[in-house]
Amino acid sequence: MIGTDGLILLPGRLDRAAQRALVRDVRDIIALAPLFQPRMPRTGAPLSVQMTNCGPLGWVSDQAGGYRYQAAHPETGRPWPPMPPLLLALWREIGGYPHPPEACLINIYGATAKMGLHVDADEAAVNAPVVSISLGDTALFRLGGPKRGDPTRSFRLSSGDVMALTGPARGFFHGVDRIYPGTSTVLEEGGRINLTLRRVNLQRA
Repeated sequence: MIGTDGLILLPGRLDRAAQRALVRDVRDIIALAPLFQPRMPRTGAPLSVQMTNCGPLGWVSDQAGGYRYQAAHPETGRPWPPMPPLLLALWREIGGYPHPPEACLINIYGATAKMGLHVDADEAAVNAPVVSISLGDTALFRLGGPKRGDPTRSFRLSSGDVMALTGPARGFFHGVDRIYPGTSTVLEEGGRINLTLRRVNLQRA
């Protein structure tokens, strides 16, 4: 499905074998770049998700430095692991952008985790798409408009779904309202993994 506003939604784009392979890739990444708890810049309050990154850059947030991208893990100081080839292939297939992604955010949602309405605005390459891959339990995703108070619509993202925000939708407010526990067996421990591919810089660094 391709919306007139630039939303691209590909339900079931990854079959179960591809999902399980990507889960193994994520576990390998976490072994090298352990999960950490991002925090709100002003209050220091923790987000309800745990996260890590892969690729040349990673997104981090804390009270000291705010929202930012950096080349090293905030706790280990080591460079982020490289992106799995499948993610790069999906970017080329769906993104339609001349430069590769520089960051892949890996957010781990527990049964009660959510993500408030926000806009991805920490990137200079605002014309590049944001490509998202869902693994594990189904999430209720909400998409609004360019202003926080715009009307929103909600739909479910299931394991194996791939979504991209392109065109106008790239600047829309969006978030995750809830997780539906027990809706997938891809993750033995339950929960949801969301991988979000982003281009940060306008041109290759």
